[in-house]
Amino acid sequence: MHQFFQLLRQNRNYRYTWMGQVVSEIGDQFNNIAVFALAMALTRSGLVVTGIMLARAVPAVTVGPLAGVLLDRFDRKQIMITSDLVRAVVALGFILALEHHASWMLYLFSALLMVASPFFTAGRSAILPTIASADELHTANSLTQTTQWTTLTVGTFLGATVVAIGYKWAFVFNALSFVFSAWAIWHLHAPKGEGFRSERKDLTEADVVRPWNEYREGLRYMRSVPLVLAIALLAVGWATGGGAAQILFTLFGEVVFNGGAAGIGVIWGCAGIGLLIGGGLANWLGPRLSFSTYKRLVFINYLVHGGAYVLFSQAKRFELALVFIMLSRASIAINSVLNYSYLLRTVSNQYRGRVFATMETLTWAMMMISMMGAGIASTYHSPRTIGAVAGLLSSTTAIFWGWANWTGRLPMPKLEGVDRKLVEVHGDPVA
Repeated sequence: MHQFFQLLRQNRNYRYTWMGQVVSEIGDQFNNIAVFALAMALTRSGLVVTGIMLARAVPAVTVGPLAGVLLDRFDRKQIMITSDLVRAVVALGFILALEHHASWMLYLFSALLMVASPFFTAGRSAILPTIASADELHTANSLTQTTQWTTLTVGTFLGATVVAIGYKWAFVFNALSFVFSAWAIWHLHAPKGEGFRSERKDLTEADVVRPWNEYREGLRYMRSVPLVLAIALLAVGWATGGGAAQILFTLFGEVVFNGGAAGIGVIWGCAGIGLLIGGGLANWLGPRLSFSTYKRLVFINYLVHGGAYVLFSQAKRFELALVFIMLSRASIAINSVLNYSYLLRTVSNQYRGRVFATMETLTWAMMMISMMGAGIASTYHSPRTIGAVAGLLSSTTAIFWGWANWTGRLPMPKLEGVDRKLVEVHGDPVA
């Protein structure tokens, strides 16, 4: 925790980024709880929840490649501000769905919200090595992800309370949170000698009119660095069961445990607590792990994550289910922080926008398939059965990673802009 406070105190740029993150992500959770609870109140159908999640996933998949190209072409700060302001307007649109009791509007505004999101989320990852020094990077990554999970916890608990008072308040706060985030990003100053644009060759006329060429260039770069490709595929493997989990949390809260909006909030909140615990552990572990130990830990954590999710899905008591979901999320959080620390130190600034946007695109694509399958299955099978399958699917990710590691296909990557001497522990570089 001392490292987190020190980073916030000493790094002005990161402090503003962090403040915007806190407020906007709490607002996001207000929106999530309100939208899903409203959907269930209007229809009492898990299939509608699936439809809303798919409405969010499709834009993320289709817009992600373009977001990556633009983030590597233009000023990432300006793109992030524009994304926030667009989302602020769209967030107010959910009030229309409430007033007209129209579930189709929940689909529409959920989709529009996600059209703008990849430009911000991938942009925030891309600028992190610019606003944090090599010494600060692991701590900055840990705090960014831990904050995301903290706001998930706080936002879901508060969101459930606010929704009980009125859906409109949740939507208004979500809109204002995006405005605050835009204000915070506007205060960022590029470090001396650097900017928020990547260093790259001048665009040709063909590049301007055919951005797909640049995106394919980013894909070739990812394929050329085995660890980067493997981490991206890990995210896809997790999403085979992770997409279903997005729907199952709502079904378990509403249907299995009969908790209503409060039940949904408690499950999401406890999942957030697990993520928070895992994020804190990962921040402590990062500088202490050799590269080989890191790879073994990733394998173990994916097995624990999937197994704990299966136990969550079968628990009869609500309290026991919450314990298992915390364990599942703590395991995945450790992997997430460690994996992203390696990506931030490895990926060239020229490709950061495309790499992080591609990872989001691939993850959302698999989540979309997983959510669709879970939604259809929910009309034939119980949430408990679907949950067990989802947990087993997520665990299969460990098989791929373990095979790649044990056959020597995950060598130590070249570091981009980081001095190996600064990140050396026990004789093995950790990045």
